[in-house]
Amino acid sequence: MRIAVVGAGGVGGLFGALLSRAGEEVAFVARGAHLEAIRRDGLRVESPLGSFTARAPASDDPAALGTADAVLVAVKTWQVKEVAPRLRPLLGPATVVVPMENGVEAADELAAALGPGPVAGGLCHVLAWLEGPGAVRHTGFGPRVTLGEMAGGGSDRLERLAVALRRAGMEAAVVPDIRTALWEKFLFIDPLSSVGAVARAPVGEMLAAPETRALLVAAMREVEALGRARGARLAPDAVERTLERVEGLPPEATASMQRDVLAGKPSELHEQTGAVVRLGRAAGVPVPVHQALYGALLPQERRVRAGR
Repeated sequence: MRIAVVGAGGVGGLFGALLSRAGEEVAFVARGAHLEAIRRDGLRVESPLGSFTARAPASDDPAALGTADAVLVAVKTWQVKEVAPRLRPLLGPATVVVPMENGVEAADELAAALGPGPVAGGLCHVLAWLEGPGAVRHTGFGPRVTLGEMAGGGSDRLERLAVALRRAGMEAAVVPDIRTALWEKFLFIDPLSSVGAVARAPVGEMLAAPETRALLVAAMREVEALGRARGARLAPDAVERTLERVEGLPPEATASMQRDVLAGKPSELHEQTGAVVRLGRAAGVPVPVHQALYGALLPQERRVRAGR
């Protein structure tokens, strides 16, 4: 398959490099020093799946890369609206566009810019990040990708993409209810990100403090209630299952939003913590824990985005 990876950071860089190593025709959309490093030296990967360098075409202009069979959108969640209209040159008559962002709104934002036809739903579970220009590190469990058509069910186009992902060494599944799967992922990542950013501690330290552990569970309960109000078919023990997954993470693990907050970078605060507050208000679901977490983190986010 010809696969365009938009955003060559930890997730996009790892996925694109693995796909390239497996023989797929990969092209990256990247920018700045990271783009120059990929062009000059390739993309270096350190991973339990192997240490290697992937070499693939890369540009900051999607129009320079031609059309693709599949487009994996792996930019930060807050960049989706900005980048979506620029993806049109990548689309052929049968192209599928799949977001890999955290949150529950990326597919709808892509569909608003590109039309609903090309866009499917997607999510991933992976611990990966940029160590510097042209360098990606992956740790912990192997990458897991979930795909599904936004209207429900699977499709041949998603099955072909899943086969390519599996050939590259990833777990990949096509599910009948991607919207519920997105809320299951959001139930995991948003509380971990939001509480972790305020606690300024890795998962092991958060779980070891009873008060912080209770805060994490309370945040999960709010996301669970909101997801159900918006039609997600979450399991009765969804919070308990999610907490078990968090407990299975490496003690030093942190979420990407948390890392951005701690590094003083723009983060996904508005698209995770803030989204719960906004969607909760619209659905009439009380989310006082998220309101407090959002209020605590908002001044820094505003300061960072203002360049101060």
